Amino acid sequence: MADHMANGVDPSGDESAEEHGHARQKATLKLVVGAVGIVFGDIGTSPLYAFRETFAGHHHLALDPDHILGVISLMFWSMMLVVTLKYVTIIMRADNKGEGGSLALLALINGQTKTQRWSRGIVLLGVFATSLFYGDSMITPAVSVLSAVEGLAVYNSQLAPAILPAAVVILLGLFWIQGLGTNRVAAFFGPIMLVYFVTIAALGVISIIKTPGILYAFNPYWAVMFFLTDPLPAFLALGAVVLAVTGAEALYADMGHFGRSPIRVSWLFFVLPALMMNYMGQGALLFREGAAALHSPFYHLAPQWAQLPLVGLATLAAIIASQAVISGAFSVTQQAIQLGFMPRLRIAHTSASTAGQIYIPMINWGLMVMVILLVLVFQTSSNLTAAYGIAVTGAMFIDNLLLTVLLYRLWKWRWYYSAPLLAVFFIVDGAYLAANFTKVPDGGWFPLLIGFVVFTLLTTWSRGRRLVQDRLREGAMPIPVFVASAANSAVRVPGTAVFMTSTSNGVPHALLHNLKHNKVLHERVILLTVKIRDVPVVEEDGRCKLEDLGKGFFRLVLEYGFMQEPDVPAALKNVTGCGQAFRMIETSFFLARQTLLPSAKPGMPLWREKIFAWMLRNAESAMEFFRLPTNRVVELGSQVEI
Repeated sequence: MADHMANGVDPSGDESAEEHGHARQKATLKLVVGAVGIVFGDIGTSPLYAFRETFAGHHHLALDPDHILGVISLMFWSMMLVVTLKYVTIIMRADNKGEGGSLALLALINGQTKTQRWSRGIVLLGVFATSLFYGDSMITPAVSVLSAVEGLAVYNSQLAPAILPAAVVILLGLFWIQGLGTNRVAAFFGPIMLVYFVTIAALGVISIIKTPGILYAFNPYWAVMFFLTDPLPAFLALGAVVLAVTGAEALYADMGHFGRSPIRVSWLFFVLPALMMNYMGQGALLFREGAAALHSPFYHLAPQWAQLPLVGLATLAAIIASQAVISGAFSVTQQAIQLGFMPRLRIAHTSASTAGQIYIPMINWGLMVMVILLVLVFQTSSNLTAAYGIAVTGAMFIDNLLLTVLLYRLWKWRWYYSAPLLAVFFIVDGAYLAANFTKVPDGGWFPLLIGFVVFTLLTTWSRGRRLVQDRLREGAMPIPVFVASAANSAVRVPGTAVFMTSTSNGVPHALLHNLKHNKVLHERVILLTVKIRDVPVVEEDGRCKLEDLGKGFFRLVLEYGFMQEPDVPAALKNVTGCGQAFRMIETSFFLARQTLLPSAKPGMPLWREKIFAWMLRNAESAMEFFRLPTNRVVELGSQVEI
């Protein structure tokens, strides 16, 4: 020990560093496993139907070696260009303080380009991409679960009548457990998906060994020749090939939960190889057996005795994929509410330890109804795949437009670097989007319809909210005038009054109404505004901004990130500089509830005003949203024309 110390080496320090390194590796490994379980569920279940649909879908493709190699080659290079290069390598660098997803990217870009004339166009693009996500979140559970359960008919054709009821029961159970919280079940997601990916990779490798010629598909020559020899069938096949990359956007959206590195490692070294081995195994199977295995090449990879266990494993993977999409819908909805694109909805936390695990009843039951209707109307996964893809490719194409702004405005890339890269992305995603438009008559209209309905609701709420704030601001009395007159004339009573207001200037209507009817003012009056910034998280030390207006009046602004939930009582406990500490028993909260009167004023068309009024009536009260104590709240009504 003395020798070590004499030479300036502390063995205990080496051990500590080594232990720290092991702990860090263990934490990274845990995140990698978690990412495999949550992030890759959607893209991981694509082998159930993607390869089959290119040959047996709505646009039949001749089953021969050239076409099989061409399709596999297209799938591989699509994964490399769309998933690996575009999302994993480039877009995942665009994190908004660690968070990803269309709204996070939109907030990041919009925060940097507010002076640009075209910033409103960027916002609308981001909102439409979000709207398309809701259509995707309805189709994904339906097609994933249905395609997994259809393996029953491969195992035993007599079980075919049980497929539809089984799928409905599984989906009903899936949506029912959302309110109970999935944090306990989620612990098994990673191991289950690890087993699933290892299984499908092993089945693929066994098939490849029997027909190694399928490995030629790695050569892009076969994809190019597919287009040169059969341009129209190749173009139509893109509508099914793109199913192999559905779920790519989840890598970016879930970056905040797992981090950039674990997702990249999971994709490059585990998920991508497993998927390609399975797709190539399916291609090799069709080389050997032709149309006999075309009904379900995924399940035909397994021997008869293993098909039923494979159905069970695939169904679990489909449930996990569906769970990820449902949780994503909750998360996107929360972000949309915080950024002002949706009315307040009731949000329940299902985990005391994980802030991101939330449950929104209205979204959950709405999704459940639509998913069950999709299953009952379309009947088979093959029919559903006709509706699947257009929402995903639309969102991917919009991501290209946002990426263009990102590269030129935020990252300042030189044009000779960015232009060729963007050209490749626009050509690839544009081809996929165009090919999916051919599926509109067969079901592609559904996600487009959902997307346009949601887009209308989001933009109507955002526009209506701004109009209401403008109308209230028009008649607002300046604060200095009010303080000078009211403070001297009104009777002051003990306690604190907190008046919630959406604007941080002028006198809140609730304060004027209270003074008019009750003719008193509290000793301490707080004009409180809660603002949501274009960042995921606002730290505690930067949350409160207090201004002393004189004579017992204070203006307080609380700032939160769009991934956080406002908790006004908790924030008030940390406020200093305006007298004694806040005590809820001595504090009253005054809220204004507006009743809209549709009018001919130049704001919105009358039909949109009625939609906005309906959304306002059904919004959760500010009392619940801001977690105010129910016995300390006073609501005062007012009428507003927009």
